[in-house]
Amino acid sequence: MGAPQTSPKEIPRPPVLHQSLIITLFGIYRRTATTAIPVAALVDLLGDLGYDGPGVRSAVSRLKSKGVLQSESVAGVAAYNLAESVQATFDEGDQRIFAEYPQRRPNDWSLVLFSVPESKRHLRHQLRKHLRRLGFGTVASGVSIGAGQLLEQARHRLSRHGLAEYVQFFRGEYFFNGDVKDQVAQWWDLDTIHLSMQRFLETYHNAFELWTQRLEELRCEDGTDSAEERDRQAFQYYVPMLTIWRRLPYEDPNLPAEYLPADWKEPDARRAFVGTHQLIGPLASRYVARTVAAHLP
Repeated sequence: MGAPQTSPKEIPRPPVLHQSLIITLFGIYRRTATTAIPVAALVDLLGDLGYDGPGVRSAVSRLKSKGVLQSESVAGVAAYNLAESVQATFDEGDQRIFAEYPQRRPNDWSLVLFSVPESKRHLRHQLRKHLRRLGFGTVASGVSIGAGQLLEQARHRLSRHGLAEYVQFFRGEYFFNGDVKDQVAQWWDLDTIHLSMQRFLETYHNAFELWTQRLEELRCEDGTDSAEERDRQAFQYYVPMLTIWRRLPYEDPNLPAEYLPADWKEPDARRAFVGTHQLIGPLASRYVARTVAAHLP
């Protein structure tokens, strides 16, 4: 008896850019191998997610022009790998994206002060962008605040991009007579972050339960075809989910619960992702590795 075929309606198809999915694929594959991914394998993998070949090749070309990917030849086969600078970003992000219970200390803050000469004002935008993408909020012009544990990430990120000379870093406690929660609501756009978490949960709130049941059904099937179909389905579900999720921990302030609204959705969203990641992440990785191997000599 063959494996049950999952209809497209059962696997969410959230609108995700080709480039974002490709970066996710490299992030998955680099955990189990160091070989670059052949272009033909990328076309096949994105094809499984409903994207056509010309669009994939165009996205790869754009990522190369941006310095995100670098071309390589593997046994005469045209392939791509992540640029070294991007690999460092993936390394620093693993704990934040995949941790089940991130470390969050009360009243432990990072403060980043930056001053950029008017002649280099374009660097101000870069500084703000990097700090915002690390989860920092804004106290005032040239003053950003974040959770204490983000300080080293900020130092490494800004140093790597040649921006550290414009910045001063501080770490310590914050003394305030009122409710810190009120201050946090001013420093971060909590409504927008909350909405992002809510949208993620609208699609994936029952992902763990769904896949627990699905894997149990597939265990009743016999043969290699069933295992391969299981891995393919896991890949189709997991890659868009990870692509959407991996940005959310960087939007979140990463603060203790007492500093955030009572209905803050990040813990629910993290539980939904981490549980599903532990369940089907290895299956998706195996599918990627098998597809890549099929395109190598």
